[in-house]
Formats: sequence, structure tokens, C-alpha cells
Amino acid sequence: MADYEVEISIRELTKSFGAQTVLEDITFDVPKGKITVVLGPSGTGKSVFLKHLVGLLKPDRGEIWIGDKNVPALNEKELYEVRRKFGVLFQDGALFGSMNIYDNVAFPLREHTKKKESEINDICSEKLEMVGLVGAEKKLPGEISGGMKKRAGLARALVLDPEIVLFDEPDSGLDPVRTAFLNELIKDLNKQLEATFMVVTHDIPTAKNVSDYIGMLYRRNLVKFGPVSEMFESDIPVVRQFLSGSTEGPIGMSEEKDQTKTVKSSSGMTAAEVEEMEREAGAPVERERPGAEEASAEQGG
Repeated sequence: MADYEVEISIRELTKSFGAQTVLEDITFDVPKGKITVVLGPSGTGKSVFLKHLVGLLKPDRGEIWIGDKNVPALNEKELYEVRRKFGVLFQDGALFGSMNIYDNVAFPLREHTKKKESEINDICSEKLEMVGLVGAEKKLPGEISGGMKKRAGLARALVLDPEIVLFDEPDSGLDPVRTAFLNELIKDLNKQLEATFMVVTHDIPTAKNVSDYIGMLYRRNLVKFGPVSEMFESDIPVVRQFLSGSTEGPIGMSEEKDQTKTVKSSSGMTAAEVEEMEREAGAPVERERPGAEEASAEQGG
């Protein structure tokens, strides 16, 4: 039994696509109110695992308990109710390229609630301030940096006040400086909101800096799950190699070594203040490709 309050309980989760088994007998408990990182080399089924949590995929066998609900066994109506507990930050932010930042953030409230526009404005303003985007409300996704797109996607994920927030490779497509600032924001918001955060990544600095608990996937299995300090002191060869970024060991790959940076959370800052902070820390200037954001939204939407 876990020695903490459990938000999600995963039991013997197994999934195959054809002859390829992607996940096998995954079993662990996600702590309530903490940041859990699911870590592992690319192609180990991390995003597939996330899709099971919200019922986008059904396992071949296994259970996923959220309260008294077993997600794979739910009908569509029951699944809809469970999904309302979740907010999701997608890899690319999944913003609508033709909508400004404010309308992107307001979208779930307009689609899933009957709130008045004055209420929606109050909620969106609060969430945009939380993620450091005050002043960027009227900008289109194609006019802001990659880090700002991630934070806009995060604000949208928070507008329905979810109990559980999922982050699918939040560092994907970001330079190390903007990744470090986003990580600080994730930690800060977890303390502010007291929600359960689950972060899927293969980035070692992200895992080290944001996590309270880490579960490591490798070759379709959960190698180990435990508190971050315990994981970084593990003597399991695959865990030790991956978390140290070593080329020596059972994993036939090399990962970028940890680069520690002094950063702070952008929560409460204006968008302009965040951009200046990122530039001062050495983040590269980003140039947008015309039409790229619109294509991204159509694919994700």
C-alpha cells in the first residue's frame, strides 16, 4: 500500500499494437497533489500511457482507478464526467492559430459551461496572470514565442479548475532556457493550485527539477517508481544510466547531461516581463514560420 493519498491507481496496465507490446503490467499509484514524472527514452510508450489515463486508448488488460471509477470500464457518459477532472497541456500547445490568446484560453469555458462573458473574462484573466501572459491576450499564436505558446496552452488547461493536469512532453520544441523557466512555473502552479500534476518527458533536467515522484519506463515495463531522491540514488543499472545521462550502460543511447540554471517562476508576470527575463537568461530569438501555427492547430484540433 502507498504511504500517501492516491489520486490515480494503475494496475497491470498492458497495451499492444499488433505484435508489438508497448506497455506491460504497469502498476503504481500516483500521489495526490504532487508532481509525478513519467520518464524514459523516446519510444517507450510514455504518451501512450497518458492517453490511457483519459480514456483515449483502451488497454488490452489492466485497470486505471480514479476515485471509484475504473476508466477502461466506463461508458461514454461516465468517461465524459471523469475527463472533466483533467486538464491537458499538449506537446505543441494545440492552439487555434486563427484565435488570439484570450479566445484560445476562453474556448473550454464557452464550449463546456454556461458562464457569462463577464465570468469568463475574470477566469481567463486570472489564469493568464498565473502563467505570465498578461499583455499578450490579443496576440495570435504565430506572434509569440514557443515558451509563450506552452504557457497559453497551460492557461487553457487550467480554466476549468481540473484536479489533475497532464503535461505531454512540455519541454518539446523549447530551448533549454525556456524549458527551465517553464519548469519553474510548473512547480509554482502545483503549490498554488494543490492539484495533481503528471509530466511525461525524456528530459533529465526537467525530471530532476520538477518532480516529487518519478516512474521510469523502459522496454515496455515500469522499471521503478519512487520519490525523486530515491530514484536519483538508485543502483538499478538502467535507472542510474538514464538519470546520469551516461552513454555507459544497458540503454543504447546518449541523453543530454543536466545543466543547472538559476531560474524563477513567471507566474504573475506580464508577457513582456517574461520575454525580457528569458532573453537575459540567454534564450534564442525565435522566428515564426508563416502559416505553421494554423497547420498545427488543424492537426491537433
